[in-house]
Amino acid sequence: MGDLLIKANFVTSEDVEKALKTQSERGGRLGDHLVAAGAIQSSVLHDFLHRIPAEPADIAATNIDATSLMSLLVKCIYVGHLENIRQFIDAIKLPYHIVLDLIQMAIERQLIFTLGRRVSPNPLEMSYALTDEGRRWVVDALSQLRYSGPAPVTLEEFSQQVYLQKVTHELVTFEKIRQSFGELTFDDSMIEQSGPALNSGRAMLLYGPPGNGKTSVALCFANVFTDVIYVPYAVVVEGQIMRVYDPSLHFVTETREVEDESNNSFHRLEEYDARWAPCKRPFVVTGGELTLEMLDLRYDTSANFYEAPLHVKALGGCFVIDDFGRQLVSPTHLLNRWIVPLESRVDYLKLHTGKSFSIPFEELVIFSTNLEPEDLMDPAFLRRIPYKIEVGAPSYAVYRQIFEKECRRQRLAFSEALFDYVVHKLTQEKGLELAAYQPRFLIDQVVATCRFMGQDPHFEPRYIHYALDNLRVKKQTPTTTPA
Repeated sequence: MGDLLIKANFVTSEDVEKALKTQSERGGRLGDHLVAAGAIQSSVLHDFLHRIPAEPADIAATNIDATSLMSLLVKCIYVGHLENIRQFIDAIKLPYHIVLDLIQMAIERQLIFTLGRRVSPNPLEMSYALTDEGRRWVVDALSQLRYSGPAPVTLEEFSQQVYLQKVTHELVTFEKIRQSFGELTFDDSMIEQSGPALNSGRAMLLYGPPGNGKTSVALCFANVFTDVIYVPYAVVVEGQIMRVYDPSLHFVTETREVEDESNNSFHRLEEYDARWAPCKRPFVVTGGELTLEMLDLRYDTSANFYEAPLHVKALGGCFVIDDFGRQLVSPTHLLNRWIVPLESRVDYLKLHTGKSFSIPFEELVIFSTNLEPEDLMDPAFLRRIPYKIEVGAPSYAVYRQIFEKECRRQRLAFSEALFDYVVHKLTQEKGLELAAYQPRFLIDQVVATCRFMGQDPHFEPRYIHYALDNLRVKKQTPTTTPA
């Protein structure tokens, strides 16, 4: 628990170390000692503990059929070439006493047999192996369902957990957004507009001409949220398995390894149900590759289980649709798919059997586009996006800050005369509008030319002209044919 509180930024590692020392001297619970030391408020700790999935006390508490769990354990042993209880626990993510019950069931059915302990007296080192009957049985079980991994949670448990860890439960402040922007330079009005949108958890539209940082703004929002949420490895729905946890999207907050190898070390360091992975809030970004099929359950016909769609994997976090309007699917069809979830905060998915089920739609959806929003969305859909933030051309003052920062990055001398010269050439002679990407583009081009010429990086008029010419292609003057 101490590690999870640290990851959630509620306490420091020093706070936990002091509380652990007090706990070792006086006994009691770690949380009580943290509260007594003033490291965390009692109400904050209560809310934090309330949303931690409790470890099941027995097989019945998993709400999964015992035979199904035993089958899953045997499949894990077969597929992973597992030998001892420690490996069984890590694979199926169930506590020691439940794994022992499942092992006993498998032994009674003559699917596995005991090999005993090799050297260590630790109960976790007790080894087992599949019988010949167990191998035949597991091959048949895998032909029906190839899923082997952490035990699933029920759809009801998943839905309840999603509500407990909604993105709106985390307060976003001005300073949090400012810090998340890092080196990016934006006017404070951008923070003032995006803050209420992030706190509301409602859909947001970022629009404006290309090159001014819409995607960068959206990506920065990933660093605004620091809370720890719990993502199930898998969910069982109507007897079907839906895999949710995705290591490419969900970043687990690791806890410390158990160092004590005594007989009591099989007690979990974690105080939560290990079928749930403690993660940072997910931040899923998709662009032109998005299709309607990616928003539905993907059924693997050979493995006979499902992969959750992207927006389900983003629950509790953010789902960014970048370059909206440039997807293979038409904007109208894509928007129609989102109308009900955005309005009712509930989505509906369908199994290949035809059975439908509902799931909470608790995530922040961010649309980002450089196209005209009114050309992409009808008024009914625009109304369902309460926050519409224009990421337009930077002001003269902001543009100057960006230009000066890029000069420092490349160790080039900045001067007002040089800056005015570049802006004049850009706006008056080239007829272009200021854009946030231009300073880095221009300065990188100048530096590249200097290196090619074997010179130290410096500004020179013709090098600046070369860079300006690369901002866009020249329009060809139409030629007239003689009569």
